[in-house]
Amino acid sequence: MSIARLPDGRELYYERVAGPAGSDAPTVVFESGLAASRSFWGLVQPEVAAFADSVCYDRSGLGRSPASSGPRHAAQLAADLGGLLDHLGAGPFVLVGHSWGGPIVRLAAAATPARIAGVVLVDATDELCEILFTEQVRKAERIGQALTKWLVRFRLLGLAYRRPTAALPPGPRADIRREGFTPAVVRTRAAELASVPTDLVALRDNPTALPGIPVTTISGALDSPGMPRGTREAATESHRRRALVSTGGRHVLAPKSGHLVPLTDAELIAAEIQRISRAQPIADSSA
Repeated sequence: MSIARLPDGRELYYERVAGPAGSDAPTVVFESGLAASRSFWGLVQPEVAAFADSVCYDRSGLGRSPASSGPRHAAQLAADLGGLLDHLGAGPFVLVGHSWGGPIVRLAAAATPARIAGVVLVDATDELCEILFTEQVRKAERIGQALTKWLVRFRLLGLAYRRPTAALPPGPRADIRREGFTPAVVRTRAAELASVPTDLVALRDNPTALPGIPVTTISGALDSPGMPRGTREAATESHRRRALVSTGGRHVLAPKSGHLVPLTDAELIAAEIQRISRAQPIADSSA
C-alpha cells in the first residue's frame, strides 16, 4: 500500500505487485473505467506478476484516494496518471486502460511518449465510435446515473454488482464491495460522466498521436447490460479501426466477455500485455 503525491499536493493511493526478480519487462500500470477503483484489476494483476512489475491505483475520489474538487475532464485525469508515472520512476511503462480508462491512458501516453513501451485498450471508449455522439447514448447515460443514484440511496448498488465481482480474489472483492458503492463514489461518477461528451468531442477534433508506440485493442465478444447488439458492434468496429491507425496495431476479441473484460478474460488481457511488452508485431487476430 503506497501513496503518490501529485504536484498540487493531492494524493493517489496505489498498490504495486512485484514481478520476477531480474525481469527487464516494462512496468504495467492499470487505469480503470468510469468510477472504478484499482480492485477491478484483481484478477489481471496476479497474472501479470508472472512476468512484470505492475501498479493499480485509485483516481481521486475513488477507492482510497481522497476526493478532489472541480471538473473531471479526461485531460486532467491523464495529467494525474502522468504524475503517478513521475512518482514511479523513469519507466518504461505499458499502460492498460479499460472503458473510459482508454482515453485517459492514450492522453497520458501522448504527453510523454518516450517512456511508454505500449498501450493496451480493453473494451475502451473511443471517439471513433460514432454512436457515442448521439442523443440516444446521452439519454442512456442520464438514466444509468439516475438508477445508480437510486440504488446507492437504498444500499442496493453493491447487490447489483455482486455477481460480476464474485470472480475477484477475496482481497480485491472485499475492497470493491466496501469502497466501490458509496454515495461519494456516485458523486465522483456523476462528475466524470458530465465531462464525457465534451471530452469525446475534444478527442475527435484533436486526435491523440502515439507514434512508435505499439497499441493493442481488446473487444468483448458478447452483448452485455448497457451494451446491446448494435452498440456492441459499433464499439468493436471502433476498436478495430483504432488498431488499424496505430503503430503495430492489433485487435483481439475476448470470447468470454461482455464489457467487463477484466472480470471474465483476465488471462487473455495478461497475455496481450506480455506480448506488447515484448513488442512482437502480429496481424489482427479478429480478421
